[in-house]
Amino acid sequence: MAPPNHRRPGFSKRAQYSIFASYLLGILGAVLGLLLLLVSFIDPRGFSALRTIGAEAMAPASKTLSEFGSLTGNAGDQVSAYFNAASKNAEMQQELEQNRIEILEARALRQENDRLKRLLKLDEEIPDSIAMARLISSTASSARRIATLGVGSNNGLEPGQPVRSPEGLVGRILETGPSTARVLLVSDSKNVTPVQRASDSLPAFATGRGDGTVDIQPINIGTNPFKGGDLLITSGSGGLYSPGIPVAVVIRKTETGAIGRVLANPAKVSHAIVQPIFQAETVRQIEENPVDDLEEESGE
Repeated sequence: MAPPNHRRPGFSKRAQYSIFASYLLGILGAVLGLLLLLVSFIDPRGFSALRTIGAEAMAPASKTLSEFGSLTGNAGDQVSAYFNAASKNAEMQQELEQNRIEILEARALRQENDRLKRLLKLDEEIPDSIAMARLISSTASSARRIATLGVGSNNGLEPGQPVRSPEGLVGRILETGPSTARVLLVSDSKNVTPVQRASDSLPAFATGRGDGTVDIQPINIGTNPFKGGDLLITSGSGGLYSPGIPVAVVIRKTETGAIGRVLANPAKVSHAIVQPIFQAETVRQIEENPVDDLEEESGE
């Protein structure tokens, strides 16, 4: 059987000396305390002098310990303040980001409200409007520039009817379904819109380029009076669009005409109004008096 690991201190002289010294110090401390207690009762003044001497003797050590404690406390306070500042900084950054998001949302909501107010005002100005609906989607990269409107034939929509927004002409109805309709945008390459310059009624044609702009060609070949900033509106020719609807603004001049930016960008238009097909008086007369009838009258 293995011997136990615990050995009595008596087997070690060093341990015996340590125990003896601790006992001796304890006894001396008790005796010294008892003597001081007796002195305090017998001679209070003498004890006060001894206490003063002890305080003076311990003053440097007490001062050193006090300064060390103060430095330690200040260092702890500084570390705590650093971490508190970092935490508050993170909270402020998070709060700032949240406020920025709320500001952007409020700004977008305000813009949407302003757009709807302009649309309602436009609807009041056009008493014969057929429907007002949301533009559900639009092609952004396709060769054809077509948008989808959230109303269809159930609401009286027919192909050819103009679609406009407060910003200007969006396009015309291309196809209709029961609850949706496809809109051929002004910027489509197959769409040709009769326009005129708003300042002097100079006639021209605006043909879509498929990239949000239109190619503007004056009717009078050989002249190019356009300049940047010219506003183009519908002329009413052709009997499709009513006159005076904003279409585009000239952004640069070309050799034969100009390039214009479409005002009613479908990416920024949320709602639109559908108008009835505009028929000018001359078009109405032609429809009421076909060419065959005119030829018969001339033959008689």
